[in-house]
Amino acid sequence: MSKTRVYQLAKELDISSKELISKLEEYDVEVTNHMSTLEDDIIEIIKELYKSNEGKSESMDSTEDENAIGLPESISVKDFCDKIGKTVTDVMTKLVSMGVFATINQEIDFETAEALALEFNIDVKLEGAEEEEAEYGIEDFEDDPKDLKDRPPVITVMGHVDHGKTSLLDAIRETNVTAREAGGITQHIGASEVYVDGKKIVFLDTPGHEAFTSMRARGASLTDIAILVVAADDGVMPQTKEAINHAKAAGVPIIVAINKMDKPGSNPDRVKQELSEHGVLVEDWGGDTISVPVSALKGEGIDNLLEMIVLAAEMQELKANPNRLGAGVVIEAKLDKSRGPVATVLVQKGNLKVGDPIVAGASFGRVRAMINDKGKNIKKANPSTAVEILGLSDVPNAGDTFNAVKSDKLARQIGEKRKAKFREANLNSTTKVSLEDLFMHIQEGEVKELNIIVKADVQGSVQAVKQSLAKLSNDEVKINMIHGGVGTVTESDILLASASNAIIIGFNVRPSSAVSSMAERESVDVRIYRVIYEAIEDVQKAMKGMLDPEFKEVVIGKSEVRATFKVPNIGTIAGAYVKEGKMARNAKMRLVRDGIVIFEGDVSSLKRFKDDAKEVQTGYECGIGIANYNDLREGDIIEAYIIEEIKRD
Repeated sequence: MSKTRVYQLAKELDISSKELISKLEEYDVEVTNHMSTLEDDIIEIIKELYKSNEGKSESMDSTEDENAIGLPESISVKDFCDKIGKTVTDVMTKLVSMGVFATINQEIDFETAEALALEFNIDVKLEGAEEEEAEYGIEDFEDDPKDLKDRPPVITVMGHVDHGKTSLLDAIRETNVTAREAGGITQHIGASEVYVDGKKIVFLDTPGHEAFTSMRARGASLTDIAILVVAADDGVMPQTKEAINHAKAAGVPIIVAINKMDKPGSNPDRVKQELSEHGVLVEDWGGDTISVPVSALKGEGIDNLLEMIVLAAEMQELKANPNRLGAGVVIEAKLDKSRGPVATVLVQKGNLKVGDPIVAGASFGRVRAMINDKGKNIKKANPSTAVEILGLSDVPNAGDTFNAVKSDKLARQIGEKRKAKFREANLNSTTKVSLEDLFMHIQEGEVKELNIIVKADVQGSVQAVKQSLAKLSNDEVKINMIHGGVGTVTESDILLASASNAIIIGFNVRPSSAVSSMAERESVDVRIYRVIYEAIEDVQKAMKGMLDPEFKEVVIGKSEVRATFKVPNIGTIAGAYVKEGKMARNAKMRLVRDGIVIFEGDVSSLKRFKDDAKEVQTGYECGIGIANYNDLREGDIIEAYIIEEIKRD
């Protein structure tokens, strides 16, 4: 439609031309500089549509607006007084009687405002609530049974930290994940697909330690069957009990894999008896839970386990509609320096295609590429398919739902609306503390709250750390998680920690030298960990006054990899330039790439030209070999560090 006719029509309908243009866009009518022969027909249709819609909404809104005052999701006490026409004194008195102590300029949420308004017999409503509830543009309808097709089962592998979950998956996938994991503990949820007699099974691997309770619970809620791995020589352990509870809470059937049957002390009957004490009765004992003896190490019983999975899946008659816009859950998300935000998602219904506009939590975008578990690019993902997607505006949270929508504009609108909603709920602060002197501050009554900032390499770990630490709050000190994010510790994190008197806990990340120096200047306590439960234990000990740091890591030098050389029978050697401190033969080496710790190990060789060297100082070049590691790349940072014993008075 031409711009001239738009202005004429807007005047006739008594609305702004801007409002009319946005209304036209909803009906895919393009506004141009040229006249069209169809314009008169379009104008008549728009008049009818606009007037009928406006009539309905006006009649509905008028009755509602007569009784209810519109309030935003959060509002200052002063603005609330103005809205309801009451004095500040009256409102503050009611707030105190409700147990809410707020200043005149402090924000209160809608729930508090609603309860407060009821005290004055005034009805209020959430502004834009109708739009929020419907979140128009996201498909939400019950599928017709005729449209449903069989879909593959999604399996969660659960169990205690060292009972062989990853080894069992390795035996199934014929890959070796354990060698790449820190201390043999799986730190992030992964997804993989296997085929049994032509039938696909999707496996989600959840971490084993109790620190990852939230991640495991999320994994169980995504899945159709839970494989409970119990070591035949160890029996039911604390994390085994957690796994049982999560599977039961999610209503997921359990198949017990009794692992390590090849070990001399294996006793499957003891395992079955201990399981029965926790409400899991296996078929051998008259129950309905399938149990399969396996040995992940020797590959025994794996085929039988897979057959049982297929059988259990067939009994559930799993179905989904593949012919609708894709929807599902974000399993994991991270920020990749070269690819931007990367999310691993599980498609639960519909199909997701490359090019689809998408909204995931508060992130939005268009699917630029999809990569399956084998690392291959694919064009389309059907139900029960786990894929990595690129093209989002931000890193979504693990556990967020995602939806494909009809247009980029719609995805942006929904994402921006959600982002504004999330932005309104953040920040807390108090006085400068470190873990060492935390107990002293508690005893002196100075600290009632401990503010913590969490940074980790992937979103799932951020959530696991935050939730685990939040549970440590007690009567003496409350733990506030004021910020959590993906990526290394940055200068803005230090500024936030300094302003809000927080300590920073980093998991599997390394701050740069500039950031470390800034932390020292600002007296911000930055703690870096590679295993989450060590962070939890440290905070717990500090709160109880038991923190006793006996050893301290001291970084003695940093060098940058400027070239790599492959040496026969030795491996890859880094041609490095020492930027700070020194590289020493007796030190340990840490490889850092884009702020993320990739590997830690010993020095296999340190040379200056062709000669062996005990140490190489700042400003010199050297050749560095790291034992049992060859994936060195230009631009990597190699940190040399030693462990020093701290003598306490």
